[in-house]
Amino acid sequence: MAREISAERPVLIAGPTASGKSALALEIAARQGGVIVNADALQVYDCWRLLTARPSVAEEAAAPHRLYGHVGRDAPYSVGHWLREVAQVIDTGARPIIVGGTGLYFTALTAGLAEIPATPPEIRAEADRIRATQGVQPLLEALDAETRARIDTRNPARIQRAWEVLAATGRGLAAWQDDTAPPLLALDAVEALVIDAPPDRLSPRIDARFDAMMAAGALDEARAALPHWEPGRPSARAIGAPELIAHLRGEMTLAEAVEAAKLATRQYAKRQRTWFRNRLGLWPRRAMP
Repeated sequence: MAREISAERPVLIAGPTASGKSALALEIAARQGGVIVNADALQVYDCWRLLTARPSVAEEAAAPHRLYGHVGRDAPYSVGHWLREVAQVIDTGARPIIVGGTGLYFTALTAGLAEIPATPPEIRAEADRIRATQGVQPLLEALDAETRARIDTRNPARIQRAWEVLAATGRGLAAWQDDTAPPLLALDAVEALVIDAPPDRLSPRIDARFDAMMAAGALDEARAALPHWEPGRPSARAIGAPELIAHLRGEMTLAEAVEAAKLATRQYAKRQRTWFRNRLGLWPRRAMP
């Protein structure tokens, strides 16, 4: 697959978790040069290396890597933050090999991102209160019809974000998205691909990788995070972290936590496949290596 990639253009590699994206990026960098840039919303956090499957220390030493593990567990970080940092990498003149599984990052990169004002803390607190006491349904019902039709209504974080935008600005998220700035990298100027990973091949790899994470010390990583654990933080969405934290708190056995984490990973991969199919439909598909 790496031999088919043009050495002249930026490379964008999207795919579900455990599908071999990082290994492909590393091979391209070894053959053609370039800097590997993270496009995974959880691999940015410094508190997780194992549980987010960040590149190893040896892999990071083999090629330049950017935007991995550079954000503190408590720091706010959004697609806007990421896009600005990617722009800085591109401005250095290095050829980027952008790799990850966060579909929203790729759509913002190639289709543009609406410049929505920051959410005031009091509106964020009100959204948190409603979600904690009533669930996301009241937030969803308050949205305008066009925004409801566009967002992933199975994703509570996306629903809350849309509600916050409406409450803070008086305009629906869809209206802001319609006023989108030009993309940082146009799709016709890059080498873009989505790794096609059918469940029957991907699920065993997910399970084996989580077993390898555990053997490498993922439980110790969760134990180090336990004193700082706040389930509402974006960094707490690392798959496997809530399950291992629950085990450390005596709420489930280790075997139950591991099985729950594997199931959550498979469910996440299914959501990723749906996003890529619906939102990256024009991207070429490549079979999972």
